[in-house]
Amino acid sequence: MIKLIDKNAIRVHRHKRIRNYISGTTSRPRLCVFRSNKHISCQVIDDTKGVTLASASSVALKLVNGGNVEAAKQVGTAIAEACKAKKIKEVVFDRSGYLYHGRVQALADAAREAGLKF
Repeated sequence: MIKLIDKNAIRVHRHKRIRNYISGTTSRPRLCVFRSNKHISCQVIDDTKGVTLASASSVALKLVNGGNVEAAKQVGTAIAEACKAKKIKEVVFDRSGYLYHGRVQALADAAREAGLKF
């Protein structure tokens, strides 16, 4: 019997596998990325307390085209600035099962250039 599974179900399964060994702490929270066809968003999470410390998205930045590499760079810069305001210097990067390529890589590189360490 052949199981038909969509791409997102496979990504979610991959994300669960990744989350077995990636966890955010108070000293080094987790930077989690979510991307859709039209937008990209990320949040910094303290998994020990279950609290979101900072977030940024192309929707919150009111970008016209939030689904391209340029928007991802702006979101990466925005999350780094939000982390600086909360005095967060180091994070653990969680790509959420997406390939480290394109928009996810652009967001990570922009966050690094703006001062976040991971």
